[in-house]
Amino acid sequence: MPVLNEHDYLRRAVETVLEQQVYGPVEIVLALGPSSDGTTELAQQLATEDDRILLVDNPAADIPVGLNAAIRASSHPTIVRVDAHSELAPGYTERALRTLERTRAGNVGGVMRADGRSPFQRAVARAYNSRIGLGGGAYHGGAQEGEAESAYLGVMRRAVLDEVGLFDESIRRGEDWELNLRIRSAGYRVWFDPALSVTYWPRESWHRLARQFLATGTWRGELVRRYGLRNSLRFFAPPALVLSVILSLVVGILQLTGAIGPVWSILHVPVLAYVLLVLAVAIGPGGGSGLRDKLWTLAVLPTMHLAWGTGFLGGLLRGAHDTVDTSRLAGRNTPLP
Repeated sequence: MPVLNEHDYLRRAVETVLEQQVYGPVEIVLALGPSSDGTTELAQQLATEDDRILLVDNPAADIPVGLNAAIRASSHPTIVRVDAHSELAPGYTERALRTLERTRAGNVGGVMRADGRSPFQRAVARAYNSRIGLGGGAYHGGAQEGEAESAYLGVMRRAVLDEVGLFDESIRRGEDWELNLRIRSAGYRVWFDPALSVTYWPRESWHRLARQFLATGTWRGELVRRYGLRNSLRFFAPPALVLSVILSLVVGILQLTGAIGPVWSILHVPVLAYVLLVLAVAIGPGGGSGLRDKLWTLAVLPTMHLAWGTGFLGGLLRGAHDTVDTSRLAGRNTPLP
């Protein structure tokens, strides 16, 4: 578990791991980044309360660096990746181990069920759980068990990780997708089991959500630079939206100045269709139950799509370089979970 500034979530995340019923020895390794909210002190307290908890340092705070440090410090043949902003459902690990054995897969994952504690966070959660919000990847709500492109978190065979290599430490976002690409390329299956469920707590404010999605989109652009069309086509929808918005704005300005005629109005259609789609989602059951819920949905969906798409275009054109997700800290250029 990579950990950074998760004081409000860490104890419950660790408890849901330790509550898993597993026949055999278990340990949980926390890779501690340089937190500033008391998370490190809380982790040290948890480690004194249960000797199954091991602590390793992750001073760079990069997720793949922390994950690799935790994996190297662990001692068992199965690796269960967990997250400090998540909670495992009862029976998750036992079910995952059975699925791993039954399918002979290299990695098994389940559904990421986003939830929220505030009206804004719940709006983000609804977007995460919607095909409109995050594009319909299997672990965002798929119902059919089977082979998958990637896995949320993941329960992996250590032997497979040793064969293909651990997480690529040069990739700060999307490192799980890249690892699963190597697992599949080595001839192993990545398996989605919808009976596996993990609760995920999204970002708690608009500016943190925007920064998270901008950084994530930038790294997806970098992954497209590296791996081309081995990336799913759904990743190209947000940048296409951004380009459509830019084109529509340019056409609108030219029409207002009289430089072009009304025939060019057809170029406004994609943006108009998107606006109507977001309105339909917000007004419908997917937008929540009250006016405040629906207004937050109207704000959240375009924020996610436009921030991610803008980041993608930047990453595709310039590369990600040292782009980091600063959404866990205000104004500090530090890689964050």
